[in-house]
Amino acid sequence: MQKRILGKSGLEVSALGLGCMGLSYGYGPATERQAAIALIRSAFEQGVTFFDTAEAYGPFTNEELLGEALEPMRHQVVIATKFGFREGVVSQGQDSRPERIRAVAEAALKRLRTDHIDLFYQHRVDTDVPMEDVAGAVKELIRQGKVKHFGMSEAGAQSIRRAHAVQPVAALQSEYSLWWREPETEILPLLEELGIGFVPFSPLGKGFLTGAINPSTSFDATDFRNSVPRFSEANRKANQGLVGVLGKIAADKRATAARIALAWLLAQKPWIAPIPGTTKLHRLAENIGGASVELSADDLRAIETALSGITVQGDRYPAHLQARVGR
Repeated sequence: MQKRILGKSGLEVSALGLGCMGLSYGYGPATERQAAIALIRSAFEQGVTFFDTAEAYGPFTNEELLGEALEPMRHQVVIATKFGFREGVVSQGQDSRPERIRAVAEAALKRLRTDHIDLFYQHRVDTDVPMEDVAGAVKELIRQGKVKHFGMSEAGAQSIRRAHAVQPVAALQSEYSLWWREPETEILPLLEELGIGFVPFSPLGKGFLTGAINPSTSFDATDFRNSVPRFSEANRKANQGLVGVLGKIAADKRATAARIALAWLLAQKPWIAPIPGTTKLHRLAENIGGASVELSADDLRAIETALSGITVQGDRYPAHLQARVGR
């Protein structure tokens, strides 16, 4: 797989990474451990060198999983993890105090079976802690060699600028796809200005853009999509038009909808590296194939034209989670 550099950081990653959250958290029961390890190692064998986790995924179990799976090839991969929730539990709210950041780093190093974290993200902006203190804490970890690069997740423009002035931000991780294009308004121009890479999560719209989800789909009781307005039965029905258009474009290119959606993202900027996640080996192979699909300028214009009349229905987060983003 081709490699990309995240902004001006010098951090080289595979064009597509692997978002590992769903193996342990968020989308129903955790994947059986050995099956999850096999999937992670299969991703590496197929060219993926960029793996994303967080202390909050589990909590803690996802980092432990990656530590075991990637230990044999640790020096050939880039591992990103995150700090920012109290005791690593999302429902307890943010905690980015410098002492907490240091404690998370030390614990993550042990769970990941490594001596350094390649990319250390603030999971969500903590409005109770000055951004300069957060960036300063990570800067010190970088000075100590425990962290290589600083990242932010779902941060707003002002927070990104403040952090970047203290410690250069290598990458911003936020949702971006044909299903959610809000970053195009303010965030992408800012990242280009500052030389920051972009790591889109949910590049397949939490599965919706694959065409595998329809109005009659039922999710496991522990699947967080049950609480997402965009995934209500009515909105899934209303949004089928987007999937239909994407499917037609994919058929014309002799590809799948997932591959077109990923290829579209890769075509937006050379410093974008999406991290689709999956628990299934056949979906992993399908997603990785998206890195080989080349969309011409004519293809991109055709996609833009085809989708221009479609408005996606439903908020992407319930209100209490939406309040944590863009700050």
